[in-house]
Amino acid sequence: MTNNTTRFSDRVEDYVKYRPHYPQAVLTFLQDTYGFDPTWVVADIGSGTGISTELFLRNFNEVYAVEPNQEMRAKAEELLDGYPGFISIDGTAEATGLPDACANLIVAGQAFHWFDPVASRVEFDRIARPGAVVALVWNERLTETSFEKEYEALIQQYAGEYKTVNHRNITDEQLAGFFSPAAMTLARFDNQQLFDLEGLKGRLLSSSYVPKGNVAMMAALEQLFARHAVEGRVRVGYDTKLYSGLL
Repeated sequence: MTNNTTRFSDRVEDYVKYRPHYPQAVLTFLQDTYGFDPTWVVADIGSGTGISTELFLRNFNEVYAVEPNQEMRAKAEELLDGYPGFISIDGTAEATGLPDACANLIVAGQAFHWFDPVASRVEFDRIARPGAVVALVWNERLTETSFEKEYEALIQQYAGEYKTVNHRNITDEQLAGFFSPAAMTLARFDNQQLFDLEGLKGRLLSSSYVPKGNVAMMAALEQLFARHAVEGRVRVGYDTKLYSGLL
């Protein structure tokens, strides 16, 4: 994560306001499949502004929120300080700074594609308690409706880095290799957001690969919104993918 640590420093406010959260079904799956419960200690790696962290804090878990970006970590501390189980850590996936054998669940929300898979696996093994579970989760934006397809095309047109840093570059086979020799399970859940024009602009600009100050891009986004908005809103759908397994 080192080379990408500062990518989101100027995106924090948009990230907090406009990034999707994770469905409660993620917790239900972990409970039903692995026996996850509030007594488990969670290590949330690449925790950012705390979107995934809060999911587990609301379940009354103790959560180590490990995040190298100072601005994102500070925002998480501001938002989540009221939760007694919240522990903020300045660290990376490859060097978390956590004690040995401290976590029952190691989770990465919208973050694993920034990790070094070999070094992070070594670190995960170190911090995992016996029988620990790893859960890697992404809200993957859909490209099914006419709006979603045109929104995807707009990003590809104006965001030069998009194809390079897109998390979709990691294949299921590569993820299975990370869990090996244990088996990996993939679970999928529906998720969505509804945006007015301001929200759609914020959602676009929350992505680190999207250039700021591009007048042509924002004009194209406004036109896209005008074509597809229903009662002043557009829907962005997601396929929430949860890759999990034992260490």
